[in-house]
Amino acid sequence: MGQDRPTVGPVSHPTLLLIAVVSRIGSGIAATVSALYVTQVAGLSLRSVGLTLTAATAVAVTASIWLGHLADRLGAREMFAAMFGLQALATAGLVIVRDVPGYALVVLVLAVADLGYRSSQGAVIHAVVATELRLPVRAQVRVAANIGFAVGAGLGGVVLAVGRPAAYEIGLLATAGLLLITGSLVFRLPRVAAVEAGKSTPWEVLRDRPFVRFMGLNGILNIHNTMLGVAVPLWIATRTDAPHWVISVLLIVNAAAVILLQIRLTRGTDSLTGAARAGRRAGLCLALACAVLSLTTITPTGVTIALLLLAAVAHVIGEILESASGWGASYALAPPDVVGQYQGAHAMGRGLGDLIGPVLLTTLAIPLGPAGWLLAALIFGAAGLLTPVALRTAARTGRGVVPSGPGTCPAGPPSRRR
Repeated sequence: MGQDRPTVGPVSHPTLLLIAVVSRIGSGIAATVSALYVTQVAGLSLRSVGLTLTAATAVAVTASIWLGHLADRLGAREMFAAMFGLQALATAGLVIVRDVPGYALVVLVLAVADLGYRSSQGAVIHAVVATELRLPVRAQVRVAANIGFAVGAGLGGVVLAVGRPAAYEIGLLATAGLLLITGSLVFRLPRVAAVEAGKSTPWEVLRDRPFVRFMGLNGILNIHNTMLGVAVPLWIATRTDAPHWVISVLLIVNAAAVILLQIRLTRGTDSLTGAARAGRRAGLCLALACAVLSLTTITPTGVTIALLLLAAVAHVIGEILESASGWGASYALAPPDVVGQYQGAHAMGRGLGDLIGPVLLTTLAIPLGPAGWLLAALIFGAAGLLTPVALRTAARTGRGVVPSGPGTCPAGPPSRRR
C-alpha cells in the first residue's frame, strides 16, 4: 500500500544529516581527484573524458523517472542504500580503468546511481519525516552535504598535493569506503513500505501536465550549476581584468551562503504558493546575476571584482530558491503511491539543465560577450516568471494556491505562507 503517514523515528533526522555529511565527504574527494586521475594516471584524453561524461549523463537522465518508480516498487530505503553501493562499486572501479570503454561503463553506473540516489532520497525524506518538517529537513540535509563536500574537497587537495598515482588510488578507494559506510547508515532509518504492483505505471508522473511544465522550467533554472562551475570561471579568465584568484573567492562565497541561508530561505516553500513564489524569485535573481556579469568587461579591476561578488550573491540566492522551489512542488503535487516517480522527474529536469547548461552558456555568454549574458538573463527571467503559470492549473484543482503578479529578488527570506 502507498504510505501517506510518515513513519517518524527518533533517529531519522540525525541519521539523514549524518548520511549527507559522510557521503559528501566522499563526493568531495572524488570531485577533486577523479578528472585528474583519469587523464594523468589512466591516460585518457580530455576530449574523450568530456564526451563520455556527457553521453553517460544523457543516458542516465532518460532513466530517472524509471529509477523513481523502482524506488516506489522496491521500497525507497532499500533503493537509497543500493545506490550508495553502486556508487562505491563504480568509484572503486575507477582505479582499474585504462581505456575509454571501461571508463564509459564506470561513469554510466555512477550517473545512474547518482540520479537513483536523488530520487530515493526525496522519497525517503517524504516517508520518514513529518509533513511540516520535510522542507526544513531537506534544507538542513543540503547544508550538511555542503559542509561534507567542503571537507572532502580539502582532503582531495591533500591527494593532489602528493600527486602520486598511489595517492589518487587511495583517495578513490577511501571514497568507495565512505560510500559503503553511508549505505549501511541508511538501514538505521525506518523501512518505507513499497507500493503494490499495479498501483501505478512507470511513467504516471508524465500525465501530470502542470508538474511536467514545472519540471522543464525548474531544469532551465538549474543551468545555474553551469554558471558557477564553468561559465563564470571562463568568463573571468578570458573576458575580464579580474585576477584569477577571484574564482576561488566566488566559490567560497557560494558555499558559505548555502550553509548560512538555505534553511532560512526554504521556509514557506512547502506549498504550491511558496514553491511558485520561490521559483519566480529564483529566475529573477539569476537574471540579475547575468545582467551584472554583462557589465564586467568595461569596468576597472576594483569595480569588476565588486560586480563579480554582487553577481555571486544574486546567483547563490537564486540557486537556493530554485532548490527550495523544486522540493516544494515535487512534494506538494506527488500522490502518495508515486512519490519516488515525482522525485525522479524532478531529478530528470535538473539533469536536463546540467546537460544543456554547458552548451548554452559556452556558446552564448563566452563568445557573444555582454550580449550573451543579457540573453541568458532573459532566459532565466522568463523561466522564473513562467513558474507560477505552470503551477496554476494544479492550484485550481485544490492542490495549492499560486500567487500572481510580478516578484522581486528578495533582500531577505520569502514570507512564511502556508
